[in-house]
Amino acid sequence: MDKKIFEEICSSLPKQSVLKTESFRGQNTIYIDQKYLIKVMKILKESFGFKYLTDLTALDYYPNFPRFVVVYHLWCHERRDLLRIKVPITVDPPVVDSVVSIWSTANWHERECYDMFGIKFKGHPDLRRILLWEGFDGHPLRKDYPVEGKE
Repeated sequence: MDKKIFEEICSSLPKQSVLKTESFRGQNTIYIDQKYLIKVMKILKESFGFKYLTDLTALDYYPNFPRFVVVYHLWCHERRDLLRIKVPITVDPPVVDSVVSIWSTANWHERECYDMFGIKFKGHPDLRRILLWEGFDGHPLRKDYPVEGKE
């Protein structure tokens, strides 16, 4: 992504929403306060052409705080630009707003993130496990999940 476009994007977002920015080898990341997630994502889609959510995952920084960070990869077809958004989760149990109303592709990504990390997505239309069965105990991608498994 062009540095000028990245700076324009960052300056157009509500100041209090941007926690920090990073650029490394042409990859750009914006850290967003979770309270502003929906507002920021709508701006990115409607004003900057990021019409495709390519991926959504999480990072577990156990035992550090914040423990979880949800990571969104957004794609703009017109400019062929990738933008990474990271949202630190500062509440326990971990909850963040769902972006399914903005990108329908988030539906399965959020379900997988819930299944593997135990992060709940507020407003998700059908938040349930997608890879493991409903009775499965725990979330295997959490760093405190036993390497041998629980069963």
